Amino acid sequence: MIIRPATREDMDALADIYGHHVLHGLGTFEEVPPSAAELNDRREAIVRRGLPYLLAEDQGQVLGFAYAGPFRLRAAYRYTVEDSVYVAPGAQGRGVGRAALSAVIAACETLGIRQVVAVIGDSGNAGSIGLHRALGFTHQGVGQGFGFKHGRWVDIVWMQKALGGGAERAPDTPGLMLSGV
Repeated sequence: MIIRPATREDMDALADIYGHHVLHGLGTFEEVPPSAAELNDRREAIVRRGLPYLLAEDQGQVLGFAYAGPFRLRAAYRYTVEDSVYVAPGAQGRGVGRAALSAVIAACETLGIRQVVAVIGDSGNAGSIGLHRALGFTHQGVGQGFGFKHGRWVDIVWMQKALGGGAERAPDTPGLMLSGV
């Protein structure tokens, strides 16, 4: 398995993976799968900020992807990102999510990011919660009934991982570019 930056040419495969999770899962609160073109626009917005948008592939087959986006667009949040990770049906449990998300975290640390937040859809999402815990994220809380999808109220689980000393010292980089992109 290799981890590499996602490109425009990968968007059909990523749209298939993400579309599956939109239609059948609770890890995202979207209800209509975006097109490959829309996903590419989102990817380009992430990459323009210098943030990682990576995929995992094996023998030319895309198995999953992960990226980090700005947590919020207010200036004080410029050292905090929110991660996202999605794995293709049938590829779960093979280390795909762990490999892709680990690479995203490493890239964020290199950029001087201090906090990575995971906002996990569904308090019963054992796979994502376990993945984040295994990568050093700590549980910060549960927001009950934050979304309504597939005929039921869905919780969110907040998890967080400090990077580069977290809040223990002042930042040594300018942080994310949050406007003007």
